Parts: sequence; C-alpha cells; structure tokens
Amino acid sequence: MFALKVDYPTAAEELTIAKTTTGPGLPQASKLLDQETVLQLQALVRRVPISDHVAGYAVKLARATRPEDPTAPEVVKKYVRWGAGPRAAQYLVLGAKTRALLAGTTNVACDHVRDVAPIVLRHRVLTNFAAESEGIDADRVVGDLLKLVAEA
Repeated sequence: MFALKVDYPTAAEELTIAKTTTGPGLPQASKLLDQETVLQLQALVRRVPISDHVAGYAVKLARATRPEDPTAPEVVKKYVRWGAGPRAAQYLVLGAKTRALLAGTTNVACDHVRDVAPIVLRHRVLTNFAAESEGIDADRVVGDLLKLVAEA
C-alpha cells in the first residue's frame, strides 16, 4: 500500500542501537495491537464515508500518472514509463480515510488524499531514461502532479 522512506538514525540513536543490540539480554518486543483490534480498525476505516468529489480526485490523480492517458500532464508524458494502476486509487482513498480519522474527523478531504499521495504513488510511478538522465525521480513527478492536478 505504502512505500515509506526511513532516514538513517542520528549518530546518538545509532550508538544506542549498537549498544543495546550487542550486549547481554536483547530488548524484547511487546505487542501493541492484537489481531482483533487490527481487524476492527480496518473495518472502521472502510466505514468512513467519502464524497464522490474526493474519491474522484483520488482517481484523477492516479490516472494522471499514466503517460498514455489523454489527461496526463506533460511532466508525466515526458518522464514516466509506467504509471499507477487502479489499486493506487483504492489506496489513495483508504489512506485518505485513515488520515482523516487520525486527524479526528470523518470528513475526508482532498488534502487527505494529497497527504498520502507520495507514499502511495512513489513506488507505482516508474520513470524513464529521460527522467533518470535529468535526475528526476518518482517523488519529484508525484510532487509536480500534486501541483498540476486540480480537484475539480
């Protein structure tokens, strides 16, 4: 669903990691959520209503990543070899619903779609040689799309 980028730890964090994982008695992981709670949370997300306007924006954004689509912006036609499929729109909607809930609302907005778009789309947009030769990656293309693709 998502492709997260995780930076390297700071020097202090890395020192802690090195010390705690090489000494006697490894730290024990503890369970935060059980299976039933995870399933309940997933069901809750799916029950959040979403307007046609916001869902339509998610679909429009996913479709805009496809270079053969007539609505694709020039940046996509120039730099993308393969765009996001229908699952991207599904995950944009589910991610936006989750983002809304985490913000304390059940009113899903286009801003919620934009918030999750980079982590949903970055691994679904495959750039071409022209992009690579100019140092343009999928994150850059998605960032440009977020500026270019209108909600309505």
